[in-house]
Amino acid sequence: MTYVVTESCIRCVYTDCVEVCPVDCFHKGPNMLVIDPDECIDCSLCEPECPVNAILAEDDVPAAQQQFVKLNADLAKKWPVITQKIPAPEDAKEWDTVKDKLKYLEK
Repeated sequence: MTYVVTESCIRCVYTDCVEVCPVDCFHKGPNMLVIDPDECIDCSLCEPECPVNAILAEDDVPAAQQQFVKLNADLAKKWPVITQKIPAPEDAKEWDTVKDKLKYLEK
């Protein structure tokens, strides 16, 4: 099992989770983070750090968001590793509760 960043992260990109990761498995894209499933050691330290509850154990990803399991794996191969917390986008709070954000994902 691995952890997966889901739709809630899109356009919020809070990076609190990155600081607690002991294996540097987070990758940052233009407007979302993903977790490399090959690097994740399932420690669960990141999950409670996410202020928008975007990080879930793979087994807990709802059926409607299952595409994020593959997206994390695929995009982790393309996007650079991020190891330090950075400021969230200025409009992050406006996106915290928005649903159906997949259409805004920039790859």
